[in-house]
Amino acid sequence: MKLLIAEDDLTSRTMLAAVTRKWGYEPIAVEDGEAAWQVMQEDEAPRLLLLDWEMPKLDGLALCQRIRQQQSSNPPFIILLTARCETGDIVAGLDAGANDYIAKPFENAELQARLQVGRRMLTLQQELLGAKDALAFQATHDALTGLLNRGAVMQVLEKEMARAIRLSQPLCIGLCDIDYFKRINDAHGHPAGDAVLQEVTKRIVGALRPYDQVGRYGGEEFLILLNAKQDQAQNLLERIRRAMADTPIVIEQAKLEVTISCGATLFVPPEDKRGGDALLTIADAALYESKAAGRNCTVFSPPPFAAHP
Repeated sequence: MKLLIAEDDLTSRTMLAAVTRKWGYEPIAVEDGEAAWQVMQEDEAPRLLLLDWEMPKLDGLALCQRIRQQQSSNPPFIILLTARCETGDIVAGLDAGANDYIAKPFENAELQARLQVGRRMLTLQQELLGAKDALAFQATHDALTGLLNRGAVMQVLEKEMARAIRLSQPLCIGLCDIDYFKRINDAHGHPAGDAVLQEVTKRIVGALRPYDQVGRYGGEEFLILLNAKQDQAQNLLERIRRAMADTPIVIEQAKLEVTISCGATLFVPPEDKRGGDALLTIADAALYESKAAGRNCTVFSPPPFAAHP
């Protein structure tokens, strides 16, 4: 673990770097608070800090305050090192943002123990942050496909519509549905159906551009949002359709001919006053038309006025 040591006394700084290196840390030793602040602005900055209170340019107390003013979900653990040992000084140091406080002179065993506490706290903090991120992902993503779930992709639809209005740019709303998906489940079992959903997801994502959005709308249906004019959107949806139709999906040595049907419409602000629900209803009707037309095709329901050139 990286350890930032800020100590203006050369002998003390050298000693601290040497002993903490023996304890398994990666010390970065600097001579004042300003240099320490610069280190903290770097990528992958140290999360464990040992700061002397009395330093030129920027003392340890002011450095603590400056660091704590930065908003961070993973803040560093700061140990303040000083000869000041009055209760008021300890309170001032902790109020400034220090997590711990070591009074000089100190025993190496005490320093090692306090560093270990800081290391454990940072590990726990990182684990909690990881758990929080995992819960946030689970709340917004479909467990099987890894795509945005229905609630999350509907929120994205609202944001993309607001963006389209702000920039006066068209937005394509597309619904794609796997053809005869029930037959796959009935003939090969639900695990095979799950594998097909995962492979279809992979192919959809591979056919889209990095800034396009896709979510699992429900069952075997996907909602696709494209910042594109009608001809571009039609080409992208056709690319998705071909990605399925051109190559069978192999499940346990069985080659499954899987196709999808797509229905789409275009939101064209500022003339277009339709809301998200209305646009989804129109896209769903277009999807129904593609099913009625024999499946494995795309039906595009144009807007009730000409799109911007």
